[in-house]
Amino acid sequence: MNFERIEQAWQTFLSELWLMVGEVDFYLQLLAVVVAGVFAWFVSSKSKALLDQRLQKTQRSERWFSQPVGVIKDLLWPVTTLLLLGFVQSVFEQSGYRFELIKFAFGLVLLATLFSSVHRHVNQLFVATMLKWVMLPMATLYLFGWLEPTVTYLKSLAFQVGDITLSVYAILRLLVLGSILFWLGRLSNQYGQQIIRNKQSLDVRSREVFAKLFEIALFVVIFLLLLNVVGINLTALAVFGGALGVGIGFGLQQIASNFISGLIILLDKSMAIGNYIELEDGKAGVLKKMGMRSSSLETYDGKMVVVPNERFITTTFTNWTHDDPRQRYTLEFSVAYDSDIPSIPDLILNAVKQHPQVLMEPERPDCEIIEFADSGVVFQLEYWIEGIDDGKNRVASDLLMIIWKTLHENQISIPFPQREVRILNEGSR
Repeated sequence: MNFERIEQAWQTFLSELWLMVGEVDFYLQLLAVVVAGVFAWFVSSKSKALLDQRLQKTQRSERWFSQPVGVIKDLLWPVTTLLLLGFVQSVFEQSGYRFELIKFAFGLVLLATLFSSVHRHVNQLFVATMLKWVMLPMATLYLFGWLEPTVTYLKSLAFQVGDITLSVYAILRLLVLGSILFWLGRLSNQYGQQIIRNKQSLDVRSREVFAKLFEIALFVVIFLLLLNVVGINLTALAVFGGALGVGIGFGLQQIASNFISGLIILLDKSMAIGNYIELEDGKAGVLKKMGMRSSSLETYDGKMVVVPNERFITTTFTNWTHDDPRQRYTLEFSVAYDSDIPSIPDLILNAVKQHPQVLMEPERPDCEIIEFADSGVVFQLEYWIEGIDDGKNRVASDLLMIIWKTLHENQISIPFPQREVRILNEGSR
């Protein structure tokens, strides 16, 4: 590794600059650059004033173009300067005068304009970062003729990894192009999955299957493109592929199992997004996301339970809303033995049927005696509702209040345990 070529280019540049300072052409170029900048400032100031006057005269409802006008105002001076410098450079070139300083000033103004425009008007973080720290430095090297020597030098900084030769240039190219490819891949993935999930001709489970397969295929293609960019032959990965297979068989077994389990769940249609799932350990929630490794259940108290996909294959779970969101629930209440027992079912059913969430199908509400308990007669109310009786869809509390009001209005008492205490042999004390 040596810096001879860079040092030679730098010495040549300094020598030419020193020679230029001693010539009349240098001061003519400097004067032309200053005059072009001042004249451009004068023209842009007048133009900005005219644009402001025009904008003030328009009605507020018609100022849809105020943002584009602001961008134009920001670019007036640098663009006018670039046009004048380009015109002056062509005049100097045709007249036989030297124009290196004008060309240098043109490059500086162009780079400053591009950097300022990206900083002010590009809101996407990744795009702004790539333009500022990758594209602009490359444009700088190109404008001043340093791009080719820099690339050659970076290629010379190479090292060997087995049968693969890697250079600093290849690594930098991999990082830049890899970042761009994965950014484009992420956008394409979001857009593609949105299109697939909006296909109403497919059921929910099929849409999830195709969306997941699209994501996998997309990132496999990106990975292969990256290998091609670096210049790695796919046949050189045969040994690595064998080692990867062994790794999956041992160390990555659990990850591979979760991945395959996710595909099986999507294909066998045992659950879908929006289903209410209850696990063996009692954890339950609405299925919000099915990922490559795990699925997420959102509980009614706002928590997100992350469950490895393998658990849905190897353990038992309850899908409350698999085919039909309607569910049957029961409530129990007691009345005193001296109540009008035969009339109570009709009283309760007439009251409960008024609740808007209680369904008449697939079965009407039912109220029946289930036990003669110590303190009273126990009734059970059976009812159907749409969805799960929890969270925002809580119905049991409303129905208990309806039952209490109905019993209270009909003078029917709700019993509670009572104890009678007798004191024996009181006279012997």
